Amino acid sequence: MTNLLDTHLYTLLGEAYFTQLTAAFYRRVALDDLLGPMYPKDDMANAERRLRDFLIQRFGGPQTYSQQRGHPRLRMRHAPFHIDQAARDRWITLMNAALNEVQTPETARPLLDRFFADAATFMINRN
Repeated sequence: MTNLLDTHLYTLLGEAYFTQLTAAFYRRVALDDLLGPMYPKDDMANAERRLRDFLIQRFGGPQTYSQQRGHPRLRMRHAPFHIDQAARDRWITLMNAALNEVQTPETARPLLDRFFADAATFMINRN
């Protein structure tokens, strides 16, 4: 569920923040033994760009993601991947480390934490 504050985070944080966040996250993913193998090595930069564009759009920025890829359809796009509780938890661990690395402002952190936790849980597709 989107609330008014969520859609104004882009104004507060800016594009550079989301670029730094996704770069910090994918540096960790590339080295991770659980999540890393889910990404083709030659597509990691594209995966980073897709997440960045999605987050920018989701939090009130330009609609580049939808213009290039259509509706996000997150569950459908993630269906081919084995996402269980362990993968969900690792995703959150790596994202939390990225959020810390880029020094996410205290005003934005609760909203981002809630969004990422809810979205990661929604992606679970295996027991």
